[in-house]
Amino acid sequence: MILDDEVFAVIMAIVIIGSVLGVISIIGVSSGERFTAIGLLNEECKIGSYPAQVNIGSNLTLCLYVYNHMDRPIYYKIIYKVGSNNTLPTNTSPSPEPVIDSWRGLLNNNENLTMKVEIPVRIVGNVSSSRVALIFELWIYDIDSGNWIYTGRWVHLYVSLTR
Repeated sequence: MILDDEVFAVIMAIVIIGSVLGVISIIGVSSGERFTAIGLLNEECKIGSYPAQVNIGSNLTLCLYVYNHMDRPIYYKIIYKVGSNNTLPTNTSPSPEPVIDSWRGLLNNNENLTMKVEIPVRIVGNVSSSRVALIFELWIYDIDSGNWIYTGRWVHLYVSLTR
């Protein structure tokens, strides 16, 4: 069977387009802006109905949400601190308060995780108010430098402490 010029041109176009799409999927062209995200959810892993008062020394159940859109897998950690309005993190620097707890994990690109965690409620550092911020900062491990890098992503929940 002999192909005419039009059929041959269509077949060649399909082969070329298929080859380009195959190369793009293999080398992984960026899908836009790279970012990570963190969220804080209540004990049922839903938005809203957060506790307003907690007892010092108790454990509080909350859920943490993490999302990776960095075009590569990431090794992350969420650092938990207790602070005040004056010691909240910013998008460029973490809170100066001491670390109370942390959680680590791996996420592939475009993958998210919601995890239920037990938060120990205690005062450390210079916090002296009865109204505190439970702070959760997102950090990722940089393979090239071998260091943890603060992402500038964080969430907090204000609670009143009772004894």
